[in-house]
Amino acid sequence: MTNAVPTRLLIRPAPELTLKSNRTRRRFQQLLVRNLKDALRSQQIPFRLQDFWSFFLVETTAPAQTIEALRHVPGIGPILPIELTTRADLDEIVQHGAATFAEKVRGRRFAVRARRRGTHAFRSRDVEVALGAALLPFAERVDLTQPEVTVHVEVQEDIAYFYTDAIRGLGGLPIGSQDQALVLISGGFDSAVAAWLMLRRGVAVDYLFCNLGGKAYERAVLQVAKVLADSWSFGTQPRFFSVDFGPVVDAMRQQVRPAYWQVVLKRLMYQAGALLAPRCGALALVTGESIGQVSSQTLKNLRAIESSCPLPVLRPLLTYDKEEIIRLARELGTATLSERVREYCALTPDRPVTAARPETVDAEMAKLDPSVLETAVAAAEVYDLRSLSASELVTPYLFIETIPEGAEVIDCQSEALYAHWHYPGARHMDPWLLLQQFRQLDPNRLYVLYCARGLQSAYVAEVMQREGYEAYSFKGGVSALQAYARARGIDVSAF
Repeated sequence: MTNAVPTRLLIRPAPELTLKSNRTRRRFQQLLVRNLKDALRSQQIPFRLQDFWSFFLVETTAPAQTIEALRHVPGIGPILPIELTTRADLDEIVQHGAATFAEKVRGRRFAVRARRRGTHAFRSRDVEVALGAALLPFAERVDLTQPEVTVHVEVQEDIAYFYTDAIRGLGGLPIGSQDQALVLISGGFDSAVAAWLMLRRGVAVDYLFCNLGGKAYERAVLQVAKVLADSWSFGTQPRFFSVDFGPVVDAMRQQVRPAYWQVVLKRLMYQAGALLAPRCGALALVTGESIGQVSSQTLKNLRAIESSCPLPVLRPLLTYDKEEIIRLARELGTATLSERVREYCALTPDRPVTAARPETVDAEMAKLDPSVLETAVAAAEVYDLRSLSASELVTPYLFIETIPEGAEVIDCQSEALYAHWHYPGARHMDPWLLLQQFRQLDPNRLYVLYCARGLQSAYVAEVMQREGYEAYSFKGGVSALQAYARARGIDVSAF
């Protein structure tokens, strides 16, 4: 921690955790504390964390970055910035509470809500009545049903914490509380969102990539998986298994009737997952399949594909439409990368089977030599996603380590982080929107893009370069840009 005055954040566990037995809740909260610490440490955020059972208290000198990181941790409920602390004394609560919140309630409808933990000479109701009476002269009136401002008082043993704002957390369950699964990832919108939904439900995941398109395709899918690993998988060290599916597909094309290629290919991918599962401790497979979206995802085909799989197949997107999936992909930060990933799974001729019978697919599968798939899975390349650097996933000419004179700087972070600190003169553009709109930019200017780690901005810069723009990603992301700015006397204290 620095000498700056720290901000305190009160963090409640997600509501589901409070419904568990004490034994289960204790285990879940231990995992949540581990994941919280990993989220903050991995982004080099200074903090102190205390666990009070009913809430966590985080002290930090970097509140904006801390809140952004915490919003990416499953198992967290509301995040509450503390505006005042006092001793747990009723007179002191009323005196300081009235002085602090008088302007906030002035001319507005308000309410006071209090909670206590510990032994005190007053009740929660006493706090609400006394502080409410002290604030009433400044307000329009008390409104307990639809207040414009609610002053919350959380009395924890000998300290009272006050807050009025609540930032929504991710909810769900702590990662690791629901064991391990293996995600079949293609790099498109669907499989990335499916993985994220499983992470939100507390399932730790590894990734299986059945490569049909060579190293360039692998690199594109690795970029998508790395966003999931770096931004949403705190407390775990997800792995990426890349299996060369070329020989498997060649054998399938030679032996299987063309109308069944798509269904058999999906079953082979399931079998690859089942072969790999013991190696990574996975208890289930996860796919991005959505019912009726493509020919292989009719209900009858899904039944035929899954019938021989020894593991449960989880499909969190089963009832989602494409528009919903893309919206979620944008929220979690993979849409920019997924949009440009070419799909290689569409091997189907003009009239693919849409109502396959399990026994018919069994007969087609019987034509194949199982050793071809077994050999491919045994030779899988394994990547530790969180240890990969962004520069390992993109070509070197995309990076720049200075801001040239006359360059236009584009900030590709979230709006909240841009508002908190950005490089002087930088304009903010969501990376998804920038991909759609960069052709409206002046093609004669030089552009320097940056984001948290330099990965998404590098991808957008690569697309812009292919269209003839001179665009680069600042190497090392925001932390490197901060160091660059500080070395040139630019104020980064807010950062």
